[in-house]
Amino acid sequence: MNKNYLLLTVFLLLFLTCFSSQFALAQDDLDALLDEQEKENTKTEYTTSAYKSTRLINLHTTEKVAAGALDFRISHRFGTLDGGGYEFFGLDQATLRLGFEYGISDRIMIGVGRNSFQKTYDGLFKTDLLRQSTGEKNMPISMTYVGTVAINTLKANAGQDKTFANRLTYTNQIILSKKFSEGFSFLLAPSWVHRNLVPTAEDKNDLYALGLGGRIKLTRRTSFNAEYVYRVPISNSLLFDDNHNSLSVGFDIETGGHVFQLHLTNSRSMIEKGFIAETGGDWLDGGIHFGFNITREFVLRKSKFN
Repeated sequence: MNKNYLLLTVFLLLFLTCFSSQFALAQDDLDALLDEQEKENTKTEYTTSAYKSTRLINLHTTEKVAAGALDFRISHRFGTLDGGGYEFFGLDQATLRLGFEYGISDRIMIGVGRNSFQKTYDGLFKTDLLRQSTGEKNMPISMTYVGTVAINTLKANAGQDKTFANRLTYTNQIILSKKFSEGFSFLLAPSWVHRNLVPTAEDKNDLYALGLGGRIKLTRRTSFNAEYVYRVPISNSLLFDDNHNSLSVGFDIETGGHVFQLHLTNSRSMIEKGFIAETGGDWLDGGIHFGFNITREFVLRKSKFN
């Protein structure tokens, strides 16, 4: 009897040992699965496609050309609508900018362009500072720096001091953007424009402005865009008083590798020094230009950057 009891006890101990080991293995598998799911849940996901293009209309967005891609951009502004039927409501006149933009990495973009307005050549540098994301790295906004330099190559009039240095204008911008939903994105663009040469001693070389704009998605391939640039007033400045704040509205239409941007704007120039500081049109007086941007992207090399 004692022998049977001893055998039964040994059998129960072996059974409990095996069961506990299997339970421990199952628990380990469950813990590993939960850890994997937790990692998946905390993985950083960056916000994409807040805007259709690197430009909202005139203002830069936080979008950049992909690494290894070359973007060819044609920007066109007709004359003002107040030209009437004689000027075919502005269509008889045109201002054109041709530009090339290249993605060095997914965070850095450079570009060059030539604008028929004041026969201006320009260069730009654009880089991410912050990227909107969720998960392990939770960042509520995107922040991008844009720096540009432009040179006016118009022939100087008699008595004008138009040395190379005096023809230069610099712009620095910080683009703050948030994609609130799949259908709505909004940005702010604090801007500083420095002109090496101004017409009079009363005019200031530095101009500060705040751009703001938004995009509302209408369909999978179309959106409505609007932007406004407020210039901080400068007292006793004819250069400031003779120009206006830039206001633009328009639509984006995406078709394959192209993005068409159609808009109305009181800005003739398509670079920062022009539409921030030198917008001559007034919406209330019909000083409105119809215009468009067309972009075509070419992949020159496969991206090696994440």
